[in-house]
Order: sequence, then C-alpha cells, then structure tokens
Amino acid sequence: MGSKLAIFGGPKAIQSDPGNIFDWPIITKEDEEAVLEVLRRGAMSGTDVTKQFEKEFAQWQGTEYALAFCNGTASLQAAMYGCKLGVGDEMICPSVTYWASAVQAMSLGATVVFADINPDTLCIDPYDIEHRITERTKAIMVVHYLGHPCDMDPIMEIANKYNIKVIEDVSHAQGGLYKGRKLGAIGHVAAMSLMSGKSLAVGEGGMLVTNDREIYERAIALGHYERFHAGDIQTEYLKPYAGLPLGGYKFRMHQLSSACGRVQLKYYDQRCEEIRKAMNYFWDLLEGVPGIKAHRTPKDSDSNMAGWYAARGIYKPEELGGLSVTRFCEALRAEGFDGAFPGCNGALHTHALFKTCDVYGHGKPTRIANSNKDVREFDNDLPVSEKIASLVYTIPWFKHYKPEIIEEYANAFKKVALNYKELLEGDKGNPPTLGVWHFFNASKKK
Repeated sequence: MGSKLAIFGGPKAIQSDPGNIFDWPIITKEDEEAVLEVLRRGAMSGTDVTKQFEKEFAQWQGTEYALAFCNGTASLQAAMYGCKLGVGDEMICPSVTYWASAVQAMSLGATVVFADINPDTLCIDPYDIEHRITERTKAIMVVHYLGHPCDMDPIMEIANKYNIKVIEDVSHAQGGLYKGRKLGAIGHVAAMSLMSGKSLAVGEGGMLVTNDREIYERAIALGHYERFHAGDIQTEYLKPYAGLPLGGYKFRMHQLSSACGRVQLKYYDQRCEEIRKAMNYFWDLLEGVPGIKAHRTPKDSDSNMAGWYAARGIYKPEELGGLSVTRFCEALRAEGFDGAFPGCNGALHTHALFKTCDVYGHGKPTRIANSNKDVREFDNDLPVSEKIASLVYTIPWFKHYKPEIIEEYANAFKKVALNYKELLEGDKGNPPTLGVWHFFNASKKK
C-alpha cells in the first residue's frame, strides 16, 4: 500500500459511513410486540413465557433440558452446583476468560485451579489440564472463547478417564459448532450469557442446558424456588428440601427477556450465517498479510465461529520488526477504525482477587480457604495466558455482509501492516499490563 499512513497525515483508509453494519441486536416490531404483550398483562415476574422459551431453546440446542436464568453468571454458578462442586473441591478453568467462568466457585467453597490457553485458539489448552487434576478435581470449565470452539475431543477423553464433569461456558459462542456438534451439547452441562452485548442477545439473561436430569434438578433447586416442588423432582435426595431455594438465590429470568429471546432465537441462525460470511470475507482479504493472523476455525472443517462475539485477531510482532500491538492499534484508529484496541480479558490468575483477597472472612485468601494445599503454586506456569493480551487486537465485528464497507476496513489493516517500518520510530512499546476485566463494544465506529 503506497498511501501515506493517516497517523502521519495521510488519507484515512476508511472513508465510508458504515451505516448499520455494526448494529446489534436486530430489534424488529416482532420483538417489540412480544415484550409489550408481557408488559400489558403484568406478567414480568411469571414463568409461562420463560418455560416456552426454555422448550424452544432445548430443541434448538439439541439437549433434553434448558433452564433460564436472570443472567449468565447465575447460570454458570448453577452449572457448577449441578456438578456438585462444593467445599474443598477443585475446578480447572482457563485463566484467560471473563471472571464469571470462575469466581462463583469460591462462593460454593471450591477452589479454582487455572490452566493455560492455546495461543492459536485462545481456548483452554487440552494438554495443560491432566497434570493439574487431583483427587479433589470435580469439574473442568471450558470456555469457547471469543467464539472459537475448544478442542473438545481430548478434553472429554481426559474427563471420562478421571470421572470429572465438563462444564461448557458458551457465552461467546451460542450456536457454534465443533466438528459438526453444537457447542453446549458436548460436555455434561453448559451455561451461557444472553445479555444484550452477546451474539444471541435477549436483554439480560442466561441459559443452562444439559441432558443430565440430576444436574438440571440441582440447578432448579439452587435458585428457582417456585419450580422446586417435591412432586416434580425425580432426584430422591432433593425432595425433602423442596419449597425453598437451596442456595437462597432467586435466579429466574425476567419475562421481558424471555419474550424477546423467543423472537431472537427464531432468526438467530440465519443472522449468524450472515455474520460469518462477512467476517470470513474480511479475513480472506487479509490472507498472507504479515503480522496479522486470523482467529477462526479452518475453512474445511465442520466447526465454526458462531456469531463471532468480541472478535479478535492474532498479532505476530516478529513479522513487523517487533512493532508493539499498542502502536499497531494506534495507527488503525487513525485510519478510521475507532474500535482498534490491543488485548483481551486479562489473565485472572494475575488479579489480587485470586491471590490475596479474603472475601468471606476465612482469615486467608478465599480461593484457597478450603484447599488442602496452596494451588496458587500452579500460577507460575501459565506463560501464554500472561502474554496473550499483547498478542491480540480487536477487529470489526460486522453484522451484515456489505463487501464495499468490509473492504475499506480490511484495507486499513493491510495499509498499517505493510507500512509498519514507518511506525517503529515512534513506538513506545506496550504498557506494563494489557488486558481488561470487562469487554466493551470496541468494534463499532463511533
């Protein structure tokens, strides 16, 4: 690209108004009417619409059961409880993920043991799990991170070998496929956020899915008191406690969300198909450009990137003379992509919450309050997690296939990468820490 970089006064690569290419979720009259119907009859705190949503979701997911929650965090906690994670137990979890994949284990009295991630998929490394398993390991939390499917076959093999439950966090990848199988229907139980920033956006809500009746009923017992009746429960040891929530939680989904969710689910797969068409076109345009690598599933596989939530790319600084990802993104913003930022979720094991914080007054860090050893010793062996934020960057999250717009954004990336030498002189490097605890919509041009 011969054009002068915009950061040095040249013309921006991105000139066109993107229009609605980043707008999400797509809300139509059908969504509005569904929500208004609930409002008009004062059924916001009921369960009739929610139960219908669950039935349709389970059919779509391909599981026997689906249980709706007020948010994804609650659904993940219920999945942990459903797997009998409790005092003194351990749960293995990737360090690079949103905090709700892990923190709730501590409220159950369990210990989080972090594992490293694969630098290409950004998901938990299947080959960094087995040596972390002890006699206390009860579950493995796998996160289909940023839409990329985890490598589930070796993970399930390990879990079956040690009789450990696998929980799938599908908050980034609702409807995605791994070797032709739907994410969330491979492990023993799955849970996911459906909040308004996700690719499957229903408002504020979460969903748990499973084929295991006991896990399902334990999830009900934890926080769905109005549905926890002895006559409806098949798990014998739960029946004497029916009538009150075992966890003291009130986890039901607000019916404005479930009403919206029913409509969103009807059109979700076809909308995701267009997202994937747009995102794959973007990466196809950048094939072979030095320094930037696609974070996506192989083209010839039966796996896919679902709705491509919180899209990122892999950065290869060694191909750009060591140019920092911070400087790279600064140049991209100058070219017109306001959402260009380095990093992803910060590695959880580096946060003080998992090192020193005594949340519940145990007199020692809550993470190890019920442990028979200091599992924090494992935290010294997570090299990929600790550096990954300096090796990823945001890319535009296109919701519609508009080739002429996508091409402008791809040209911005290509222009910066091919003119990297001009950026080296002013490069101050990356800050001491990169990575954020909470994602925001950085892909929308403002």
